[in-house]
Amino acid sequence: MSRRRVRPEELELWQQVARTARRLTPDRPDKPALFSESLKTPPAKSPVAPLIGAFEIGQKARYAPPAQDVLPGVAAPVAMDKKTFQRLRRGKLLPEAKIDLHGMTLDQAHPALTGFILRCHAAGMRLVLVVTGKGKDRDTGGPIPVRPGILRHAVPQWLRLPPLGPLVLQVSEAHLKHGGGGAYYVYLRRQRQ
Repeated sequence: MSRRRVRPEELELWQQVARTARRLTPDRPDKPALFSESLKTPPAKSPVAPLIGAFEIGQKARYAPPAQDVLPGVAAPVAMDKKTFQRLRRGKLLPEAKIDLHGMTLDQAHPALTGFILRCHAAGMRLVLVVTGKGKDRDTGGPIPVRPGILRHAVPQWLRLPPLGPLVLQVSEAHLKHGGGGAYYVYLRRQRQ
């Protein structure tokens, strides 16, 4: 059905019907008429604020630092060779060492992971597997949602921070045959000599 303007004779007919109509519930307060004289003229529009601020061509963009993300994902730009990264994502590269953090608390897992990565880097290893598990579903339906997998979300942050950050080149979710969403590939930088 196409929309069209109401003609004056149709509006007059509607007003006659509206005057003869009786309310089904007389105790309710009156609502404004559906077609009234005030609706014939469109309401004045308030000025809309511009979506972006004023700028000039060639002007540098204003940089706003990103907000702190409490539980960031693993998605990071690829810092390693793209061909090697594709082989890594497909599960074609075999990890040289593995650590399993299942059942550990944050206080136990952090030093264990730090020591493991430092030892692997000192031994000249390039690819290691860190198994965190997917985590238990602890959401009780309360007002604040709880994401599963505390270790799963903490490990990528730990790998970005000192003393591990300078040693780690790339962190990526593991292939299904190496643990999938419950494990990470950690590709280490070469040792400096």
